Amino acid sequence: MTTALSIPEARKLVLFSQGLPPARFSGSATDASLAAIERLNYIQIDTISVVERAHHHTLWNRNPRYQPGQLDELVERGKVFEYWSHAAAYLPMRDYRFSLPRKRALARGKHEHWFDRNAKMERLVLERIASEGPLMARDFEHSGTRKAGEWRPKPAKQALENLYMQGDLMCSRRINFQKVYDLTDRVLPPDTDTTEPGEEEYSRHLVTRYLQANGLGTSSEVAYLLKGRKQSVARIMDEMELGGEILRVRAGDQERFTLPASLELLGRRLSRGKAKILSPFDNLVIQRKRMQALFDFDYLIECYVPAAKRQYGYFALPVLWDGRLVARMDCKVERKKSVLNIHHLALEPWLVKPDAFLTALEGELAAFMRFNRCDRLVVHRTSPSNIRGSVGWGAEITELDCPS
Repeated sequence: MTTALSIPEARKLVLFSQGLPPARFSGSATDASLAAIERLNYIQIDTISVVERAHHHTLWNRNPRYQPGQLDELVERGKVFEYWSHAAAYLPMRDYRFSLPRKRALARGKHEHWFDRNAKMERLVLERIASEGPLMARDFEHSGTRKAGEWRPKPAKQALENLYMQGDLMCSRRINFQKVYDLTDRVLPPDTDTTEPGEEEYSRHLVTRYLQANGLGTSSEVAYLLKGRKQSVARIMDEMELGGEILRVRAGDQERFTLPASLELLGRRLSRGKAKILSPFDNLVIQRKRMQALFDFDYLIECYVPAAKRQYGYFALPVLWDGRLVARMDCKVERKKSVLNIHHLALEPWLVKPDAFLTALEGELAAFMRFNRCDRLVVHRTSPSNIRGSVGWGAEITELDCPS
């Protein structure tokens, strides 16, 4: 039996599952961040820092009390760890054992897109870390002539990453965004379950966690960028449907699956008045085809597109309002001047209440500026060019002091 959902109902289910907008959390701010990571299953790490980095930005949108130091605290407490999801990510330690299938496969010689192996270098790297303690890639650089050939930075860095990916090393912390590597046995909390799941248990875990975090999903979405997983995930989803563990639903002209408990979210009221400025690497928007199908939002991050071919800008942030993705905002922070530049604010052409949206956006921008440690806003361009708002959005360049 297939349950029919309207597109607005499907969006509502997705947003509640994603924690957008965030619900009240009675515990500490750091525990709220942990709860958000456990809800989402991972937070993608990204190096781009034109505004606050993606992992901090994504957590801030789920936890208004978030501060960047909370991730460091959670790593130190052994509550989250760094590894690979579909990309580099912070993951909840509760799910550590489900990182083992990839690690063990790499240790057995499976070659994905990682570096070529150098057994001698890997052995030397492990010996140094075992005897000296946690080390960074730069600790293997050598400026003199002695051992210059042995401790060349590139081979050592490759060895560190291979050992990290196959599970011999973990990232114990970061210094200036650079990994500090240590032996896994010295980083892993002693009560961590290290039992490797079987094929069926692992696929079932992927399905359950994905649907908890995203509300709705197909086998392709669950197995997104997980090489060789789509077939086993599809088979497990069929079995879970037969067992009543997941339900088939139709939203628009597409069928997806959901958890029975997730349908209860449809009885809750979705707060639609606030705007949310999302990271391009936010869990909500990371799958482009999914966003087109469910939110009618064709989103492409253009930092990887040649400048002459960009339509919206280098780092256009999707903006959520009224249960939909309604705009893109190309931003850059000038940290020395504490200025947030909006190089291009582009509204979706179908948006019929631009004034109401702009009022909501202005309120969220004040919080976004504080999060990015900015006290002044400069708007350079808008599309359309004649939009209005209390800060005069239609001007060629608009400056706004951030309210305290």
